This record gives sequence, C-alpha cells and structure tokens, in this order.
Amino acid sequence: MKRIVFPAMWLIALSVIFVSCNEDDHNEVPAPEGMLTLDIDNLMKLESNERYEGWIIVNGAPVSTGTFMVDDMGKLSQSTFKVDKMELSAATDFVLSIEPHPDNDPAPSAIKILGGGFSGASADITAAHGAALGDDFSSVAGKYILATPTTPETTDELSGVWFLDLASGSPATGLTLPTLPSGWVYEGWAVIDGQPVTTGTFTAADMKDNSAPFSGMGGPTFPGEDFVKNAPAGLTFPTDLTGSTIVISIEPSPDNSPAPFVFKPLVGNVPTPAMDHKTYMMNDNVMGSFPKGSVMR
Repeated sequence: MKRIVFPAMWLIALSVIFVSCNEDDHNEVPAPEGMLTLDIDNLMKLESNERYEGWIIVNGAPVSTGTFMVDDMGKLSQSTFKVDKMELSAATDFVLSIEPHPDNDPAPSAIKILGGGFSGASADITAAHGAALGDDFSSVAGKYILATPTTPETTDELSGVWFLDLASGSPATGLTLPTLPSGWVYEGWAVIDGQPVTTGTFTAADMKDNSAPFSGMGGPTFPGEDFVKNAPAGLTFPTDLTGSTIVISIEPSPDNSPAPFVFKPLVGNVPTPAMDHKTYMMNDNVMGSFPKGSVMR
C-alpha cells in the first residue's frame, strides 16, 4: 500500500488550521452583560410552588430577567440580575409576573402584577401598567351592610355582610370597582377573630358572587355572605362581626392560596357597637396595599 507523504509546509498549515478551530470552539466571546436592579415595596410572600419573575419587553417580546422569592418581611431574595446588555438597552418596558415552580413554560403567565415603561435608565412600576391590572384604582369606593337575609332568624343579623347600599331604602350596588383583566377576580373577606374568611369571588358588583359556603338559602343579588353554618376550624357560627375588618381584595385566578392576596383596594372596620341593616363605608386602601417600585438598568 502506498503511503501518502505530506510536505513539511502542508503539515504546518494543517496544524495551524486545527489549532485555530479548537481555539474558536473553546474561546467564544460571551455577550456583554448589563445589570438590572429592582426596588419594590409591598410584595407578599408566595406559596412554595410559586416564584416572582421579571421580564423586559424587547421588540414586543418578553425576555426573562430571572426569578426570585420574597420573605415574610417583603425582602427580595435577589434584587440584581445579569441581563444581555444589548437586550436591556433595547427594552421598552419591565413586567413582573407570578410563575409556577417548577415552570416548564418559557412564556410569562397570565398573572402579571406590575409593569412600567423605561424612561432612560429607569422605569417606575405599578399595577396600573397595561400588562398588569391596567388601572390605578383611584376611583374605588365601597359600602356594606350587616344582615343575614339567607336565614329566617332575627337574632343573628350581625353575622352576615353584604356589599350593597341601603341609603335610599332599597338595595343598590355598594361597590365601585373597575373591570379586571383576564386572570383576576375580586374577593370579599371578613376577618373574624383574626382569621380571614371568604365571602366569595366575583367579577361584577351588581351580581351574586360564585359561592355561598357559609350561608343559608337564597340571598340578595349582590356579593356577600351569611356566616351561619360550616364554620372553619377555630370559629363558631353564627358569629358577631362587631369590631371585625371587612376587605375587598383582587385575587389571581386560578388562586393557589386560601389567604387574601396583596391587592386590597377597599377595607372597612365594623364599628362597636354595630347595627344591622345600616350602610357602612369602606376606605380606599390602594396606597397601603398595592406593590410598587422602580427598576434601574
């Protein structure tokens, strides 16, 4: 068999080619990194199977900036993230979502709680951004009465709360709330002996809510609940709502937690003493409960 003999110059050239290829394969230059810093207040601790995830919007498409958790005090587990410098520079908006953990979907979930457009190096992020709740909730207002219309008893009237207005003598809508985007619902709560108990979820203030686990039969066509049966552990029904706190929250749908979410636009404190069938006012709680913050790039 013939042996092929390469001239010495060919061998040198081939060795240079192989060395050059190996160097290219193993010494790729990484993309320049930018730094994204979050400063957010009022975030709540999530369930163990959930994470917060940040996104920058680049050419109309979401790009993940990383996930983080929040402790009981609202402190972020991570507030600075490395992001591709060119993408970060081109970003028009920042959005914060809640994602399942683990998460097999690379796209953002429908539960987006904050957002904001970049102006230079920073973005102020609020729930009013179009990708989040889309409203600043500055026009919210609430009224409620204490009564138990789903029972024939007259001795338990302080055991029910209904979000309606009796000032005119006839039942009228008691809540002024904006329409929520897909993925969100309203939920009423009575905090009884320190324990929040749901009155049900709803999307319209002039209709019944979607459940009545503690009520009797019937009831007005407004959100509300009579706490007269099926008391949760640690409570006794019928109860007396005197001195308790009444809350309207905004909840993700579906919702992984039995507790109220961080968005609580309306809060009312039942007076002592309280009267049944009297219209009580709720207070605007947007500034006290809604998360907000800023992002720096």
